[in-house]
Amino acid sequence: MDALTIKQQNNTIGVVLDKENKKFVFEGRSLPENTVKFFDPVMKWLEEYKKAPASETLIDMNFIYFNTSSAKIILEVLQEFDNIKNDGYSVKITWHYMEEDYDIKEAGEEYETMVSLPFEYIEHPESDYE
Repeated sequence: MDALTIKQQNNTIGVVLDKENKKFVFEGRSLPENTVKFFDPVMKWLEEYKKAPASETLIDMNFIYFNTSSAKIILEVLQEFDNIKNDGYSVKITWHYMEEDYDIKEAGEEYETMVSLPFEYIEHPESDYE
């Protein structure tokens, strides 16, 4: 299965979905003009991945900011990973956030209540985001 890599831009997140190297990353600021169009390749990749997932999937989510339309799609992404977990595979979310950015941390905590995935929260100093 080919990896999916989307380079981070000013208003769009960077995405790495790489089964072979066990790297699953979503990071940056998500304010795309067309959220559905931006996330379409991600959703298509996940549809294929669900057919033969790795025995363990560790996902790093490191958002600086995301808008309301992105929040909805992020939930859909998490639900896809939740389906993989419910099929008997190990899936874990590491939710990164900038120190004192409680909005992003709380967003992760809210997502955690909506899926059955285990979340780990890691706070980073602001200098990591410069």
